[in-house]
Amino acid sequence: MSYAHNAAYTLDEIAQRLGATLVGDGSRRVTGLATLSDAGPEDIAFLANRAYLRYLTDTRAAAVLLHPSHADACPTASLTLDNPYLGYALVSGLFDPLAARDEPGIDASASVSDTASLGQDVQIGPNAVIEAGARLGDRVIVGAGCVVGADTQIGDDSRLHANVTVYHGVMIGKRAILHSGCVIGADGFGFAHDGSRWHKIAQLGGVVLGDDVEVGSCSSIDRGALGDTLIGDDVKIDSQVQIAHNVQIGDHSALAGCVGIAGSTKVGRHCMLGGGVGLSGHLTLCDGVQVTGMSLVTNSIHEPGVYSSGTGAMNNAQWRKNAVRFKQLDDIAKRLARLEKEQRSR
Repeated sequence: MSYAHNAAYTLDEIAQRLGATLVGDGSRRVTGLATLSDAGPEDIAFLANRAYLRYLTDTRAAAVLLHPSHADACPTASLTLDNPYLGYALVSGLFDPLAARDEPGIDASASVSDTASLGQDVQIGPNAVIEAGARLGDRVIVGAGCVVGADTQIGDDSRLHANVTVYHGVMIGKRAILHSGCVIGADGFGFAHDGSRWHKIAQLGGVVLGDDVEVGSCSSIDRGALGDTLIGDDVKIDSQVQIAHNVQIGDHSALAGCVGIAGSTKVGRHCMLGGGVGLSGHLTLCDGVQVTGMSLVTNSIHEPGVYSSGTGAMNNAQWRKNAVRFKQLDDIAKRLARLEKEQRSR
C-alpha cells in the first residue's frame, strides 16, 4: 500500500537529475517507483543486486535503473549509471509523499512559548510544545505531540515526526530527520553508590547533532554528564538504538537497529555497526571500522577493517557440544603448552 503523491516525471528529467545515460523514449512519463517484479507500465524499477537479475527480462516497468553491464538484457527503456542503488535512493525522493508538505503554520492546539524563536515557513502540529528560548530554523516541521525543550536549537529544513521529545539545551543541525518516539537529551545513566543506595549524578551537558543526521523511531541519545554527547554530520541511526552520555560518533557513520553504546566511547568517521552490536564504555574505534551484527566490543579498535564476535546459529545438539568444549578450552590450552614444552626439551 502506498500514498497517492501525484508526482510525474519524464525519463529525460530523471536521467538529467541522476546524470544517467538513457536508452529509450525520453518523453515517456513515470508516476511511481517499484521493484522489477511489481512494476507496471507507469513505474520506474531498479536493478542493484545480481540476485534479482532473473526478474529483469519479464519486468513491465517503463524503465529500469541499472549498471551498464546489464543494459543489453533490459527489455524496456534503461537508465544506466555506475551505482544504480544510489540512483534508486535519489529517485525515491521524487516520489516520497512526505516531500509534498502541508502549508506552514502553527496548529491552534500547539503551545509555543512567547520567548521561542521561529524561522520562516515553520510548521507546528497539533498538541506540540515549544518551550522557552527554543529556536527553530526556516522550514522546520514539528509533528503532532512533539516536545522541544527550553533553549534547544533546531536547524533549517529539519523534521520531527510525531511524538518526538527533544530535551532542553540540545543543538540539532540542518536537515535532521527524527522519527516518532525518539528521545534526544534525556539524562545519562549516572549514579554513585554509597554502599547501601544510589545517588543521582546531575547530567549537566547537552547533545549536539550535526547536519543531515537521521535518528530512527524509539532511539535514545543521552545528554552528557559534563561535556556534550556529540553526533557528527551525516550520521544515520536506526530504530531502538541506545547512545549513552558523552559518546562521540564521527561523520558519515551508520548504526543499525538495537545497537547499544556505553558512556564516553568514541566512534570514528565512516564506521558501520551492525544490528545488536554492543560497545563497552570508554573505548575508541578508529575511522573505517565495521562491526558485524550481534558482536560485543570490549576493547578499543585502532586499525580499520571488519570485526566480529560470537557464533552464528547452529543445530542445538551441535551447539551443546560446542558449549561443553568451550569450557574445556583453558585446560586444553594448558595441556598443549605442556606437550610443546616437553617436545622442545627432547
